[in-house]
Amino acid sequence: MYVSHIPFVSLSFCSKMTIVWLPLFLCFSSLFEVLHATHGDSDPIYRSCVEQCEAKGYIAEISIKHCKFSSDVLTENSSWYEHKPFYSQWKQWNCESDCQYHCMIQREKERETDGFMPVKYHGKWPFKRVYIFQEPVSAILSLLSLVIQFKCWFSYHQLLHYKLPLRPQSQRTFYEFTELWHVSWLLSMNASFWSAIFHTRYSELAERLDYSSIIILLGISLILAIIRTLHVKDEAARVTVAAPLLAFLTTHVLYLNFYQFDHGLHLIVGMAMGIAQVLLWVVWSGLTSHPSRLKLWMVMFGGALAKLLEIYEFPPYYGYVDSHALSHALTIPLTFLWWSFIKDDAKIQTSTLTKKTS
Repeated sequence: MYVSHIPFVSLSFCSKMTIVWLPLFLCFSSLFEVLHATHGDSDPIYRSCVEQCEAKGYIAEISIKHCKFSSDVLTENSSWYEHKPFYSQWKQWNCESDCQYHCMIQREKERETDGFMPVKYHGKWPFKRVYIFQEPVSAILSLLSLVIQFKCWFSYHQLLHYKLPLRPQSQRTFYEFTELWHVSWLLSMNASFWSAIFHTRYSELAERLDYSSIIILLGISLILAIIRTLHVKDEAARVTVAAPLLAFLTTHVLYLNFYQFDHGLHLIVGMAMGIAQVLLWVVWSGLTSHPSRLKLWMVMFGGALAKLLEIYEFPPYYGYVDSHALSHALTIPLTFLWWSFIKDDAKIQTSTLTKKTS
């Protein structure tokens, strides 16, 4: 640890922790809140529009080219892939999704004219497409997050291997958690990638991969938080800490993907792991008086607010910006702060260990 003793917790520290716990309490309480919302896909007018669109291949003056596949005549000169079953399935899927989208937009215009608020269709708010992007703002912010994650990790890598001293014999870093942060970075990149895919084009596979990536990242982040805050250095002890959590994480992902895709369970598990690691980091940084604890507290507080935005969602503003997009936007500056804390942690521990060895 950074100090040889643990000081008493001051009132100012308690007040700062209270600020962090407040949004966590709101997030946790929302798990037990029962919401009754009208679903647009149960609207008879919407359902009739989709059925007619799939049968006729158009809505008003909008032609849906994918819905004309059944009447297409495939000639010998047609491309090879047009004769394959997967091409037929692809066009059928696009016909259905395109009809649902245009009928949703048409129905929402009618509802807005009548003074009604937007409702969800098939579990999603009525977003307006931009080219291939079904949720353009969230998709672009996820891609931007992907770039920023790489930039921050590269800066971390440069710091450890080219700016800080290395162990004389092994040429390894003095920082004892180097590899763990590499793993965390890879999983963060993976989560951002599938988030961008999911927000670009809805599909059951993309949704499952997005949800699985997030829960895996939260689980590994919790393991890392335990190892770092308890300063677990021995490899056997690290395996002992990680093994039960990895077993639970694997079981949960397999349950979601191969038994029942339970959104409520996913939310509860994700929130429990998120709250656990936030409390670990906040209490540890306060008790050890870590020099960069302010950055860490800001990240934890901002992360709680980001999760709060995802839970207390609202319809997209002008069809583009919703609470989920704002959550992605908030994550971007938090990523810089998070990696800044990690680099500070590496500098401090490296300085401490080099003094001991000299």
